[in-house]
Amino acid sequence: MYRIVLLVCLLAFSHLSLASIIDIYDTGELKYHLQHAQPGDSLQLKAGLYQGQFKVNKPLSIFSMEAVTIDALGKGSAFTVSAADVSISGLTIRNWGNDHYESDAAILALAGSDRLTVTSNVLKGDGFGIYGRDIEGIQIVANTIEGNPELFKLDRGDGIHLRHVKSPSICDNTISQVRDGVYLESTLYSKVLGNRFFDQRYGIHYMYSKHDEAANNQSYRLDGGYALMNSEQVHLHHNSVWQAVDFGILLNMTKDSLIESNSVERIVNPAENVLPGKEGKGIFIYGARDNSVRGNRFAYSDIGFYMAMGGEGNRVYENLFLDNFSQVKYVGDKLLEWSKDGRGNYWSGYLGWDHNLDGIGNTPYRPNDSIDKLFWLYPEASFLMDSPIVTVLRWVDRQFEIGADSGIIDSYPLLNSM
Repeated sequence: MYRIVLLVCLLAFSHLSLASIIDIYDTGELKYHLQHAQPGDSLQLKAGLYQGQFKVNKPLSIFSMEAVTIDALGKGSAFTVSAADVSISGLTIRNWGNDHYESDAAILALAGSDRLTVTSNVLKGDGFGIYGRDIEGIQIVANTIEGNPELFKLDRGDGIHLRHVKSPSICDNTISQVRDGVYLESTLYSKVLGNRFFDQRYGIHYMYSKHDEAANNQSYRLDGGYALMNSEQVHLHHNSVWQAVDFGILLNMTKDSLIESNSVERIVNPAENVLPGKEGKGIFIYGARDNSVRGNRFAYSDIGFYMAMGGEGNRVYENLFLDNFSQVKYVGDKLLEWSKDGRGNYWSGYLGWDHNLDGIGNTPYRPNDSIDKLFWLYPEASFLMDSPIVTVLRWVDRQFEIGADSGIIDSYPLLNSM
């Protein structure tokens, strides 16, 4: 038995020792060695311009430590990978195609390209930056991906687009001028960590995904920050988003997810006459249930928390609502308690007292009253919102309120914003 194990080890070492580093100087050499190099070889591209489309169908490392540009000549994908254990790093890739049906990308990862590693590249083009489907274990780290700002947003490719991918890792990338920064459809166990997204539609967009984690990402100057649609068990934490137009965080038909310790600020629709439902929303929950929203900061937005169409079954507590034009807009007919275990949320507009000095307000807080609901029904009267008569009507409403039969109530409002 010992001899068999020794023989296997010697054969493995012999195989590794045969791997070579091959210097590449032009397009012809690159295409030749992609076809004739041995599995495990490394192709080191020397400075220069390499033109065309390149196929990688065996385990290879393709890298450069010099100024190398791959120009795909405006069509197809620059690299099409169909083998496992491929690495692409240190390249500038530009000018690939923009046929979304054909999944044109700087790097197209097909079924079989498990454990693909893409690191420290600069990708600039019209279509997808990196597109992968039916693979496992892809790692995308420290790349810069830039789309074409001259294209309409929905005509651009996504920075990173993954479908039916298990355990992808997407870390420390900078992505701009694309459709969505990271689009994940039917993925499992993804990790999206420490990326920066700006000048695009959404930063991260989940569809039909499960067991995902996104943390320490930054999103700004976009339509929406983090969109969770038809997904389950997503852990979205310690992310930030600011200067978005539509929403900071969206939960649409998503369940069993944890949204915690995120910072969401300045979600404002700059249009002069904003239609109802088009306001900037710190968090927008639409038909999503059984999620926890805790410890987040929602500040300086048109609406801090917007909930509609069956979004009642969620736990909301220990969040900070700071100086949003409307702290909450709830379109529904149920009475919802937003606290847990005697701890509610901090509301910048709360005027209650704390007689026993436990950090909890003595009177419950209701972020919306009947006057708010009246303005929702008749938005054309919103110009009266700050008038003295509305202040008097709110006071009268509080004095004669019979019962809190619908709306949001926080029975344990927090008095400390730290």
